[in-house]
Amino acid sequence: MVTLFPDKFMGSFQSHYYSLKLVFMLVFVLEKWKEIDFLANIKVNNSFFISAVFASNLWSMEHSLKRKAPENGDNLLFDSFSLDDLNEDLFERVLSWLPTSSFFRLTSVCKRWKSAAASVSFKLACSHIPSRDPWFFMVAPSLNQSVIFDSAENGWKRINHPNLLLEDSNQSSIPVAASGGLVCYRTLSGNFIVSNPVTGSCCKLPPLNFTSENQSLNAVVMSSAFSDPISYKIVLVFGELPNLSFKVYNSSSACWEDEHALGRKIDDSSMDCDSTDDNVVYFLSKAGNVVASSMQRSPTKQYSSVITNKDGQEIVYFLSSSGTVVACNLTCKCFFEYPRLLPVFCEYSIDIVECNGEMLVVLLSEFLESTSLRVWKFDEANRCWQQIAAMPVAMSHEWYGKKPDINCVGAGSQIFICLNSPELCTYVLCDLVTNKWVELPKCCVNGEVIDFMSAFSFEPRIEASV
Repeated sequence: MVTLFPDKFMGSFQSHYYSLKLVFMLVFVLEKWKEIDFLANIKVNNSFFISAVFASNLWSMEHSLKRKAPENGDNLLFDSFSLDDLNEDLFERVLSWLPTSSFFRLTSVCKRWKSAAASVSFKLACSHIPSRDPWFFMVAPSLNQSVIFDSAENGWKRINHPNLLLEDSNQSSIPVAASGGLVCYRTLSGNFIVSNPVTGSCCKLPPLNFTSENQSLNAVVMSSAFSDPISYKIVLVFGELPNLSFKVYNSSSACWEDEHALGRKIDDSSMDCDSTDDNVVYFLSKAGNVVASSMQRSPTKQYSSVITNKDGQEIVYFLSSSGTVVACNLTCKCFFEYPRLLPVFCEYSIDIVECNGEMLVVLLSEFLESTSLRVWKFDEANRCWQQIAAMPVAMSHEWYGKKPDINCVGAGSQIFICLNSPELCTYVLCDLVTNKWVELPKCCVNGEVIDFMSAFSFEPRIEASV
Protein backbone atom coordinates (compact mmCIF):
# COMPACT_ATOMS: atom_id res chain seq x y z
CA MET A 1 0.00 0.00 0.00
CA VAL A 2 1.15 3.54 -0.67
CA THR A 3 0.28 6.75 1.11
CA LEU A 4 -1.83 9.23 -0.78
CA PHE A 5 -0.91 12.18 1.40
CA PRO A 6 1.76 12.75 4.04
CA ASP A 7 0.49 13.05 7.59
CA LYS A 8 1.29 16.76 7.67
CA PHE A 9 -1.39 17.32 5.04
CA MET A 10 -4.01 15.15 6.72
CA GLY A 11 -4.01 16.42 10.30
CA SER A 12 -6.55 15.19 12.85
CA PHE A 13 -10.04 14.66 11.47
CA GLN A 14 -11.62 14.80 14.93
CA SER A 15 -10.14 18.07 16.11
CA HIS A 16 -9.58 20.11 12.98
CA TYR A 17 -12.61 21.27 11.07
CA TYR A 18 -10.57 22.26 8.07
CA SER A 19 -9.08 18.77 7.77
CA LEU A 20 -12.58 17.29 7.86
CA LYS A 21 -13.64 19.80 5.25
CA LEU A 22 -10.67 18.77 3.15
CA VAL A 23 -11.71 15.12 3.35
CA PHE A 24 -15.18 16.12 2.16
CA MET A 25 -13.49 17.81 -0.74
CA LEU A 26 -11.31 14.81 -1.56
CA VAL A 27 -14.25 12.42 -1.40
CA PHE A 28 -16.05 14.66 -3.87
CA VAL A 29 -13.03 14.58 -6.15
CA LEU A 30 -12.75 10.80 -5.84
CA GLU A 31 -16.45 10.34 -6.51
CA LYS A 32 -16.15 12.46 -9.62
CA TRP A 33 -13.28 10.29 -10.82
CA LYS A 34 -15.39 7.21 -10.16
CA GLU A 35 -18.07 8.59 -12.44
CA ILE A 36 -15.60 8.67 -15.32
CA ASP A 37 -14.10 5.31 -14.34
CA PHE A 38 -10.54 6.34 -13.54
CA LEU A 39 -10.30 5.28 -9.90
CA ALA A 40 -9.83 1.53 -10.20
CA ASN A 41 -6.09 1.56 -9.56
CA ILE A 42 -5.65 4.19 -6.83
CA LYS A 43 -4.17 2.74 -3.64
CA VAL A 44 -4.50 4.54 -0.29
CA ASN A 45 -3.38 3.81 3.23
CA ASN A 46 -5.73 2.57 5.96
CA SER A 47 -5.94 5.85 7.88
CA PHE A 48 -6.97 7.77 4.81
CA PHE A 49 -9.41 5.05 3.77
CA ILE A 50 -11.15 5.05 7.17
CA SER A 51 -11.31 8.83 7.20
CA ALA A 52 -12.65 8.96 3.67
CA VAL A 53 -15.33 6.37 4.43
CA PHE A 54 -16.30 8.30 7.56
CA ALA A 55 -16.58 11.52 5.62
CA SER A 56 -18.39 9.78 2.80
CA ASN A 57 -21.00 8.41 5.22
CA LEU A 58 -21.53 11.87 6.66
CA TRP A 59 -21.91 13.24 3.16
CA SER A 60 -24.39 10.48 2.29
CA MET A 61 -26.56 11.31 5.31
CA GLU A 62 -26.48 14.98 4.56
CA HIS A 63 -27.15 14.37 0.91
CA SER A 64 -30.10 12.09 1.79
CA LEU A 65 -31.62 14.72 4.06
CA LYS A 66 -31.13 17.40 1.46
CA ARG A 67 -32.91 15.34 -1.16
CA LYS A 68 -35.92 14.87 1.15
CA ALA A 69 -36.18 18.46 2.27
CA PRO A 70 -34.27 20.76 -0.08
CA GLU A 71 -36.29 23.72 1.20
CA ASN A 72 -34.45 23.54 4.53
CA GLY A 73 -31.42 25.22 2.99
CA ASP A 74 -29.09 22.34 3.88
CA ASN A 75 -27.66 22.55 0.37
CA LEU A 76 -25.48 25.34 1.68
CA LEU A 77 -23.41 22.75 3.56
CA PHE A 78 -22.54 20.83 0.45
CA ASP A 79 -22.21 23.93 -1.72
CA SER A 80 -19.57 25.24 0.64
CA PHE A 81 -17.27 22.36 -0.36
CA SER A 82 -16.09 23.48 -3.76
CA LEU A 83 -13.10 22.28 -5.75
CA ASP A 84 -11.97 25.88 -5.64
CA ASP A 85 -11.26 25.45 -1.91
CA LEU A 86 -8.49 22.96 -2.69
CA ASN A 87 -5.20 24.76 -3.23
CA GLU A 88 -3.39 24.07 -6.48
CA ASP A 89 -0.50 22.15 -4.93
CA LEU A 90 -2.73 19.69 -3.10
CA PHE A 91 -5.09 19.45 -6.06
CA GLU A 92 -2.22 18.43 -8.34
CA ARG A 93 -1.00 15.90 -5.77
CA VAL A 94 -4.42 14.23 -5.93
CA LEU A 95 -4.34 14.10 -9.72
CA SER A 96 -0.76 12.80 -9.79
CA TRP A 97 -1.84 9.52 -8.13
CA LEU A 98 -4.34 8.73 -10.86
CA PRO A 99 -3.44 6.17 -13.56
CA THR A 100 -1.42 7.71 -16.38
CA SER A 101 -4.09 6.79 -18.91
CA SER A 102 -6.24 9.49 -17.34
CA PHE A 103 -3.71 12.10 -18.52
CA PHE A 104 -5.23 11.92 -21.99
CA ARG A 105 -8.66 12.75 -20.57
CA LEU A 106 -7.79 15.43 -18.03
CA THR A 107 -8.27 18.20 -20.55
CA SER A 108 -11.90 17.23 -21.18
CA VAL A 109 -13.08 17.59 -17.57
CA CYS A 110 -12.81 21.34 -17.01
CA LYS A 111 -10.49 24.27 -17.62
CA ARG A 112 -8.76 23.89 -14.27
CA TRP A 113 -7.96 20.25 -14.87
CA LYS A 114 -6.74 21.09 -18.36
CA SER A 115 -4.34 23.69 -17.01
CA ALA A 116 -3.19 21.31 -14.25
CA ALA A 117 -2.30 18.62 -16.79
CA ALA A 118 -0.03 21.07 -18.60
CA SER A 119 1.61 22.66 -15.57
CA VAL A 120 5.22 22.15 -14.53
CA SER A 121 4.23 21.67 -10.88
CA PHE A 122 1.89 18.80 -11.87
CA LYS A 123 4.79 17.03 -13.59
CA LEU A 124 6.85 17.58 -10.46
CA ALA A 125 4.09 15.97 -8.38
CA CYS A 126 4.03 13.02 -10.81
CA SER A 127 7.78 12.56 -10.42
CA HIS A 128 7.27 11.85 -6.71
CA ILE A 129 5.19 8.74 -7.46
CA PRO A 130 7.51 5.79 -6.71
CA SER A 131 6.36 3.55 -9.56
CA ARG A 132 3.73 3.15 -12.25
CA ASP A 133 2.19 -0.03 -13.58
CA PRO A 134 4.08 -0.80 -16.79
CA TRP A 135 2.91 -0.20 -20.32
CA PHE A 136 4.13 -2.50 -23.07
CA PHE A 137 5.00 -0.71 -26.28
CA MET A 138 4.08 -3.03 -29.13
CA VAL A 139 6.04 -3.41 -32.37
CA ALA A 140 4.50 -4.49 -35.66
CA PRO A 141 5.72 -4.20 -39.26
CA SER A 142 4.44 -1.18 -41.19
CA LEU A 143 2.46 0.15 -38.24
CA ASN A 144 2.61 3.95 -38.37
CA GLN A 145 0.91 4.39 -35.02
CA SER A 146 1.75 3.57 -31.43
CA VAL A 147 -0.11 0.74 -29.70
CA ILE A 148 0.44 -0.14 -26.05
CA PHE A 149 -0.87 -2.72 -23.62
CA ASP A 150 -1.83 -1.08 -20.33
CA SER A 151 -1.17 -3.60 -17.56
CA ALA A 152 -3.07 -1.45 -15.03
CA GLU A 153 -6.29 -1.48 -17.03
CA ASN A 154 -5.52 -4.80 -18.77
CA GLY A 155 -6.33 -3.47 -22.22
CA TRP A 156 -4.96 -2.20 -25.51
CA LYS A 157 -4.65 1.50 -26.26
CA ARG A 158 -3.64 3.60 -29.21
CA ILE A 159 -1.59 6.71 -28.58
CA ASN A 160 -0.37 9.42 -30.91
CA HIS A 161 2.73 8.63 -32.93
CA PRO A 162 5.48 11.25 -32.34
CA ASN A 163 5.61 13.83 -35.11
CA LEU A 164 9.37 13.48 -35.55
CA LEU A 165 8.91 9.80 -36.44
CA LEU A 166 6.37 10.71 -39.12
CA GLU A 167 8.97 12.60 -41.13
CA ASP A 168 10.05 10.84 -44.33
CA SER A 169 13.62 10.31 -43.14
CA ASN A 170 12.46 8.68 -39.88
CA GLN A 171 9.41 6.67 -40.92
CA SER A 172 11.34 3.39 -41.00
CA SER A 173 12.79 3.86 -37.52
CA ILE A 174 12.35 0.90 -35.19
CA PRO A 175 12.25 0.86 -31.38
CA VAL A 176 15.32 -0.85 -29.93
CA ALA A 177 15.26 -0.05 -26.20
CA ALA A 178 13.18 1.49 -23.43
CA SER A 179 13.62 2.58 -19.83
CA GLY A 180 11.79 4.71 -17.30
CA GLY A 181 9.23 6.64 -19.31
CA LEU A 182 11.17 6.74 -22.58
CA VAL A 183 11.53 4.65 -25.75
CA CYS A 184 14.61 4.72 -28.00
CA TYR A 185 14.36 4.32 -31.79
CA ARG A 186 17.09 3.57 -34.33
CA THR A 187 16.88 5.13 -37.77
CA LEU A 188 17.97 3.51 -41.03
CA SER A 189 21.06 5.72 -40.98
CA GLY A 190 22.08 4.28 -37.61
CA ASN A 191 21.24 7.31 -35.49
CA PHE A 192 18.93 7.36 -32.49
CA ILE A 193 15.72 9.15 -31.48
CA VAL A 194 14.38 9.20 -27.92
CA SER A 195 10.67 9.73 -27.32
CA ASN A 196 8.19 9.93 -24.46
CA PRO A 197 5.21 7.93 -25.82
CA VAL A 198 2.81 9.55 -23.35
CA THR A 199 3.51 13.19 -24.22
CA GLY A 200 4.82 12.63 -27.75
CA SER A 201 7.96 14.68 -27.12
CA CYS A 202 11.00 13.62 -29.18
CA CYS A 203 14.70 14.31 -29.39
CA LYS A 204 17.20 13.27 -32.06
CA LEU A 205 20.54 12.34 -30.53
CA PRO A 206 23.87 13.54 -31.95
CA PRO A 207 25.24 11.27 -34.70
CA LEU A 208 27.64 8.49 -33.79
CA ASN A 209 31.30 8.72 -34.68
CA PHE A 210 32.71 5.22 -34.67
CA THR A 211 36.48 4.83 -34.79
CA SER A 212 36.07 2.15 -37.46
CA GLU A 213 33.40 1.52 -40.04
CA ASN A 214 31.04 -1.42 -40.47
CA GLN A 215 31.22 -2.57 -36.86
CA SER A 216 28.46 -4.99 -35.94
CA LEU A 217 26.11 -3.73 -33.26
CA ASN A 218 25.32 -6.37 -30.61
CA ALA A 219 23.35 -4.56 -27.94
CA VAL A 220 21.39 -1.36 -27.35
CA VAL A 221 20.26 -0.74 -23.78
CA MET A 222 18.76 2.24 -22.04
CA SER A 223 18.86 3.05 -18.33
CA SER A 224 17.37 5.76 -16.17
CA ALA A 225 17.00 6.43 -12.46
CA PHE A 226 13.83 7.25 -10.53
CA SER A 227 15.77 9.82 -8.52
CA ASP A 228 16.53 11.76 -11.72
CA PRO A 229 13.64 11.48 -14.21
CA ILE A 230 15.25 13.90 -16.68
CA SER A 231 18.48 11.91 -17.03
CA TYR A 232 19.13 8.70 -18.95
CA LYS A 233 21.92 6.74 -20.62
CA ILE A 234 22.09 4.68 -23.81
CA VAL A 235 24.77 1.99 -24.04
CA LEU A 236 25.90 0.38 -27.30
CA VAL A 237 28.00 -2.80 -27.42
CA PHE A 238 29.56 -3.57 -30.76
CA GLY A 239 32.27 -5.66 -32.40
CA GLU A 240 32.87 -9.38 -32.94
CA LEU A 241 33.75 -11.76 -30.11
CA PRO A 242 36.27 -11.54 -28.56
CA ASN A 243 36.89 -7.97 -29.74
CA LEU A 244 34.10 -6.03 -28.08
CA SER A 245 33.75 -2.33 -27.28
CA PHE A 246 31.06 -0.09 -25.85
CA LYS A 247 29.97 3.49 -26.17
CA VAL A 248 27.67 5.50 -23.89
CA TYR A 249 25.36 8.45 -24.52
CA ASN A 250 24.67 10.54 -21.42
CA SER A 251 21.68 12.88 -21.58
CA SER A 252 23.18 15.05 -18.82
CA SER A 253 26.03 16.06 -21.11
CA ALA A 254 23.99 15.55 -24.33
CA CYS A 255 26.86 13.80 -26.06
CA TRP A 256 28.43 10.42 -26.73
CA GLU A 257 31.32 9.50 -24.45
CA ASP A 258 34.58 7.98 -25.61
CA GLU A 259 34.65 4.40 -26.83
CA HIS A 260 35.99 1.76 -24.43
CA ALA A 261 37.30 -1.72 -25.19
CA LEU A 262 36.13 -4.80 -23.29
CA GLY A 263 38.59 -7.54 -22.39
CA ARG A 264 37.65 -11.17 -21.86
CA LYS A 265 37.43 -12.20 -18.20
CA ILE A 266 39.64 -15.24 -17.84
CA ASP A 267 39.95 -15.69 -14.08
CA ASP A 268 36.62 -17.47 -13.67
CA SER A 269 36.96 -21.14 -14.64
CA SER A 270 33.23 -21.78 -14.18
CA MET A 271 32.46 -19.63 -17.17
CA ASP A 272 34.57 -21.61 -19.63
CA CYS A 273 32.63 -22.19 -22.83
CA ASP A 274 33.37 -22.38 -26.50
CA SER A 275 32.46 -19.34 -28.50
CA THR A 276 31.13 -20.52 -31.84
CA ASP A 277 30.21 -17.13 -33.24
CA ASP A 278 32.94 -17.35 -35.86
CA ASN A 279 32.12 -20.97 -36.73
CA VAL A 280 28.47 -21.58 -37.44
CA VAL A 281 27.43 -25.18 -36.85
CA TYR A 282 25.01 -26.85 -39.27
CA PHE A 283 22.97 -29.89 -38.27
CA LEU A 284 19.87 -31.89 -39.23
CA SER A 285 16.66 -31.22 -37.36
CA LYS A 286 14.24 -33.99 -36.40
CA ALA A 287 12.26 -33.13 -39.50
CA GLY A 288 15.33 -33.64 -41.68
CA ASN A 289 15.94 -29.96 -42.37
CA VAL A 290 19.39 -28.40 -42.37
CA VAL A 291 19.55 -25.88 -39.52
CA ALA A 292 22.26 -23.35 -38.70
CA SER A 293 23.25 -22.69 -35.10
CA SER A 294 23.38 -18.93 -35.72
CA MET A 295 20.31 -17.10 -34.44
CA GLN A 296 17.80 -15.38 -36.72
CA ARG A 297 15.98 -12.63 -34.85
CA SER A 298 13.25 -10.16 -35.75
CA PRO A 299 14.66 -6.71 -36.67
CA THR A 300 13.40 -5.05 -33.50
CA LYS A 301 14.99 -7.65 -31.23
CA GLN A 302 18.29 -8.21 -33.01
CA TYR A 303 19.85 -6.01 -30.32
CA SER A 304 18.01 -7.79 -27.53
CA SER A 305 19.83 -6.89 -24.33
CA VAL A 306 19.27 -5.82 -20.73
CA ILE A 307 21.24 -3.88 -18.14
CA THR A 308 21.50 -4.46 -14.39
CA ASN A 309 23.31 -2.78 -11.54
CA LYS A 310 24.95 -5.20 -9.09
CA ASP A 311 26.90 -3.78 -6.18
CA GLY A 312 27.47 -0.55 -8.07
CA GLN A 313 28.63 -2.35 -11.22
CA GLU A 314 26.69 -1.88 -14.45
CA ILE A 315 26.43 -5.08 -16.48
CA VAL A 316 24.96 -5.35 -19.98
CA TYR A 317 23.75 -8.78 -21.14
CA PHE A 318 23.10 -9.73 -24.75
CA LEU A 319 22.70 -12.86 -26.88
CA SER A 320 25.53 -13.76 -29.19
CA SER A 321 24.76 -14.96 -32.71
CA SER A 322 25.19 -18.55 -31.52
CA GLY A 323 22.74 -18.16 -28.63
CA THR A 324 25.08 -17.78 -25.66
CA VAL A 325 24.50 -15.11 -23.02
CA VAL A 326 27.33 -12.56 -22.95
CA ALA A 327 27.78 -10.35 -19.88
CA CYS A 328 29.66 -7.06 -20.31
CA ASN A 329 30.79 -5.40 -17.09
CA LEU A 330 30.97 -1.71 -18.00
CA THR A 331 32.55 -0.78 -14.68
CA CYS A 332 35.41 -3.30 -14.91
CA LYS A 333 35.49 -3.12 -18.73
CA CYS A 334 35.45 -6.88 -19.20
CA PHE A 335 33.07 -9.55 -20.54
CA PHE A 336 32.42 -13.26 -20.15
CA GLU A 337 30.04 -15.88 -21.55
CA TYR A 338 27.62 -17.97 -19.52
CA PRO A 339 27.39 -21.74 -20.05
CA ARG A 340 24.84 -22.86 -22.61
CA LEU A 341 21.43 -23.94 -21.45
CA LEU A 342 21.10 -26.43 -24.32
CA PRO A 343 23.62 -27.99 -26.72
CA VAL A 344 24.29 -26.08 -29.90
CA PHE A 345 22.57 -28.75 -32.05
CA CYS A 346 19.23 -28.37 -30.24
CA GLU A 347 16.45 -26.33 -31.80
CA TYR A 348 15.11 -23.63 -29.51
CA SER A 349 14.12 -19.98 -29.25
CA ILE A 350 15.70 -17.87 -26.54
CA ASP A 351 15.54 -14.35 -25.14
CA ILE A 352 16.81 -12.49 -22.09
CA VAL A 353 14.89 -10.17 -19.77
CA GLU A 354 15.51 -8.06 -16.69
CA CYS A 355 13.19 -8.55 -13.73
CA ASN A 356 13.67 -6.79 -10.40
CA GLY A 357 17.29 -6.06 -11.18
CA GLU A 358 18.23 -9.59 -12.29
CA MET A 359 18.94 -11.09 -15.68
CA LEU A 360 16.71 -14.04 -16.61
CA VAL A 361 16.56 -16.27 -19.67
CA VAL A 362 13.31 -17.34 -21.34
CA LEU A 363 13.70 -20.49 -23.41
CA LEU A 364 11.24 -22.36 -25.62
CA SER A 365 12.28 -25.85 -26.75
CA GLU A 366 10.84 -29.16 -27.92
CA PHE A 367 11.45 -32.44 -26.11
CA LEU A 368 9.71 -35.82 -26.31
CA GLU A 369 7.07 -34.56 -28.76
CA SER A 370 6.12 -31.67 -26.50
CA THR A 371 7.02 -27.99 -26.28
CA SER A 372 8.05 -26.28 -23.07
CA LEU A 373 8.58 -22.62 -22.22
CA ARG A 374 10.66 -22.05 -19.11
CA VAL A 375 12.31 -19.18 -17.26
CA TRP A 376 15.86 -19.69 -15.99
CA LYS A 377 18.12 -17.85 -13.57
CA PHE A 378 21.86 -18.36 -13.18
CA ASP A 379 22.81 -19.47 -9.67
CA GLU A 380 26.11 -17.74 -8.96
CA ALA A 381 26.76 -19.85 -5.84
CA ASN A 382 26.36 -23.23 -7.57
CA ARG A 383 27.50 -21.99 -10.98
CA CYS A 384 24.56 -23.42 -12.89
CA TRP A 385 21.21 -22.49 -14.41
CA GLN A 386 18.10 -23.03 -12.30
CA GLN A 387 14.49 -23.05 -13.49
CA ILE A 388 12.27 -20.56 -11.67
CA ALA A 389 9.04 -20.72 -13.71
CA ALA A 390 7.41 -22.80 -16.45
CA MET A 391 4.40 -22.30 -18.69
CA PRO A 392 1.64 -24.87 -18.04
CA VAL A 393 1.97 -27.82 -20.42
CA ALA A 394 -1.57 -27.31 -21.69
CA MET A 395 -0.56 -23.85 -22.97
CA SER A 396 2.91 -24.64 -24.32
CA HIS A 397 1.91 -27.85 -26.13
CA GLU A 398 -0.15 -25.77 -28.56
CA TRP A 399 3.14 -24.60 -30.08
CA TYR A 400 4.58 -28.04 -30.74
CA GLY A 401 5.87 -28.35 -34.31
CA LYS A 402 5.10 -24.72 -35.19
CA LYS A 403 8.69 -23.45 -34.71
CA PRO A 404 7.74 -20.22 -32.96
CA ASP A 405 10.03 -17.32 -32.19
CA ILE A 406 9.77 -15.76 -28.74
CA ASN A 407 10.47 -12.11 -27.99
CA CYS A 408 10.23 -11.15 -24.34
CA VAL A 409 10.52 -8.15 -22.06
CA GLY A 410 10.56 -7.94 -18.27
CA ALA A 411 8.80 -5.46 -15.99
CA GLY A 412 9.22 -5.91 -12.26
CA SER A 413 8.07 -9.45 -11.52
CA GLN A 414 6.26 -9.81 -14.85
CA ILE A 415 7.41 -11.05 -18.25
CA PHE A 416 5.57 -10.12 -21.43
CA ILE A 417 6.08 -12.82 -24.07
CA CYS A 418 5.33 -12.55 -27.79
CA LEU A 419 5.14 -15.94 -29.52
CA ASN A 420 5.18 -15.74 -33.31
CA SER A 421 5.02 -18.37 -36.02
CA PRO A 422 3.55 -18.46 -39.54
CA GLU A 423 0.47 -20.14 -38.06
CA LEU A 424 -0.09 -18.47 -34.69
CA CYS A 425 0.59 -15.24 -32.87
CA THR A 426 0.00 -15.05 -29.10
CA TYR A 427 0.87 -12.72 -26.24
CA VAL A 428 1.31 -14.10 -22.74
CA LEU A 429 1.89 -12.28 -19.45
CA CYS A 430 3.77 -14.28 -16.83
CA ASP A 431 3.78 -13.40 -13.12
CA LEU A 432 6.95 -14.85 -11.60
CA VAL A 433 5.67 -14.50 -8.03
CA THR A 434 2.54 -16.60 -8.54
CA ASN A 435 3.72 -18.50 -11.64
CA LYS A 436 0.50 -17.39 -13.29
CA TRP A 437 0.44 -17.35 -17.10
CA VAL A 438 -2.31 -15.35 -18.81
CA GLU A 439 -2.95 -15.26 -22.54
CA LEU A 440 -3.90 -11.75 -23.59
CA PRO A 441 -6.75 -10.89 -25.96
CA LYS A 442 -6.08 -10.05 -29.57
CA CYS A 443 -5.56 -6.42 -30.51
CA CYS A 444 -7.82 -4.96 -33.19
CA VAL A 445 -7.05 -1.72 -35.00
CA ASN A 446 -9.74 -0.40 -37.35
CA GLY A 447 -11.48 -3.77 -37.22
CA GLU A 448 -8.37 -5.76 -38.15
CA VAL A 449 -6.35 -8.03 -35.85
CA ILE A 450 -2.77 -6.82 -35.54
CA ASP A 451 0.06 -9.30 -35.08
CA PHE A 452 2.93 -7.81 -33.10
CA MET A 453 6.50 -9.08 -33.32
CA SER A 454 7.79 -7.85 -29.98
CA ALA A 455 7.26 -5.42 -27.12
CA PHE A 456 9.22 -3.00 -24.95
CA SER A 457 8.38 -2.20 -21.35
CA PHE A 458 8.33 1.31 -19.92
CA GLU A 459 6.68 3.23 -17.12
CA PRO A 460 4.14 5.73 -18.46
CA ARG A 461 5.55 8.89 -16.93
CA ILE A 462 4.30 12.31 -17.98
CA GLU A 463 7.32 13.98 -16.42
CA ALA A 464 9.97 11.95 -18.29
CA SER A 465 12.03 14.38 -20.33
CA VAL A 466 13.90 13.65 -23.55
